[in-house]
Amino acid sequence: MTIYVPTPLRPYAAGKDALDVNAGTVSGALDELTQTFPDLRQHLLNEAGKLRAFVNVYLNDEDVGYLPDKDATAVSATNTLSIIPSIAGGTCRPGDCAFGAGTRAE
Repeated sequence: MTIYVPTPLRPYAAGKDALDVNAGTVSGALDELTQTFPDLRQHLLNEAGKLRAFVNVYLNDEDVGYLPDKDATAVSATNTLSIIPSIAGGTCRPGDCAFGAGTRAE
């Protein structure tokens, strides 16, 4: 199957945007990926070996977190796995921010 690596993680995957792995499940595919590129492990998985809270993985077009078997879902050679890191941030006007330097003093 093919795993698509997002731009921010490509430096940890030898610059590759897509990689082919042989695995029977989603977790097996991620294991093979992180064994091939150990530097990816800290960015994808927590200390317990589970996906980090802000990393989303899609099997074809479906969020793995919503599949009945989650990362134990079986995969085939024709499937694709996309890693999508959540992105947060933005700006706010001074005085309108809920947190940080822009917090309005009462």
